[in-house]
Amino acid sequence: MSFWDFRRSAASVRLLVEFGQEHGVDTSKILARSRLKEADLADPAIELDASQELCVVNNLIRTFKQPGLGLEVGLRYNFASYGLWGLGLVSSATAADALALALRFIPLTFAFCRISGGVDGEMYTVTFEAPEVEPALQRFLVERDVAAASRLMKETLGPEFTLSRFTLKHTLPPGVAGLANHSHSRMGGVRPEFGGASNSLSFDSKLLHMRLPQANPVTVAMCERACEELMERRRARLGAAECVRQYLDSVPLNTAPDLLQAARTLGLSDRTLKRRLQDEGVSYRMLLAEVRGRQANGLLADDTLSLTQIAERMGFSDLSSFSQAYKRWFGFAPSVGRKNVQDHPRGNRHR
Repeated sequence: MSFWDFRRSAASVRLLVEFGQEHGVDTSKILARSRLKEADLADPAIELDASQELCVVNNLIRTFKQPGLGLEVGLRYNFASYGLWGLGLVSSATAADALALALRFIPLTFAFCRISGGVDGEMYTVTFEAPEVEPALQRFLVERDVAAASRLMKETLGPEFTLSRFTLKHTLPPGVAGLANHSHSRMGGVRPEFGGASNSLSFDSKLLHMRLPQANPVTVAMCERACEELMERRRARLGAAECVRQYLDSVPLNTAPDLLQAARTLGLSDRTLKRRLQDEGVSYRMLLAEVRGRQANGLLADDTLSLTQIAERMGFSDLSSFSQAYKRWFGFAPSVGRKNVQDHPRGNRHR
């Protein structure tokens, strides 16, 4: 299963927005291009697709540009952030039961990593396989998912729980080695080891037999049934074309990933993705033009941006290259497109 296959609650995006607000960042900047308004985040019934949360994460990364941002943000997630899934964990009988429930219903969380667990000698290790996204986004998501999991383990298993090891595959940039000793980087009693063989959390396997202080068989049974129903409801059942659209919407504006990159992110081979798109009557090139055209029109609607600035934001080498691409997408120059989208703000869809 891939994170693209399921919709998610707005709780994670709400937490990201609150983080930005606490640091003086305007909410509109954090939600830019996500198709979300602040009022949406207060609606408990609203469900988002993965691309919307990835867009918000990208905005946060570009705003803060600080190493270890994912670790700092990840520690803000607690069991209450996850609703019924979190309640099911703390209501489980033992640590082993809680981990089994957690892994079974991972799609109900906000994780983008593929998470698995198993006994390794005297240790139980939870491994986080990084998602196929661009490097800065991948680093944040891995840090956030691992940090959030470490806090969740501590909250669920109680004060007796300690980690034995915490590793991250990526290395620290030069000059920030002190991050490993920073207070917010202490996860479950250990400091992260950067440059490791995997992204993982390890603890003594004997702890699996720990009885949990808030165990309640009635509550956990209720949560399991509710989680099964929620999983089925949130299963997106998207076609290949819509998955590609969501993926392209989530990547930074100044990148234009090819079909191979898109296929890897969606957990498919390039041949399979190409075939599925053909079955739906579209091509990757058509979808890329559609999404890029819509993104361009979104920027053209902002009259504070010059055409040259828009070209730069979208990753073109110069205004001429952007103009030629825009003419291929719409059949007229971006100056005409700007007038169209400003005169008809709701009619700026790709034709």
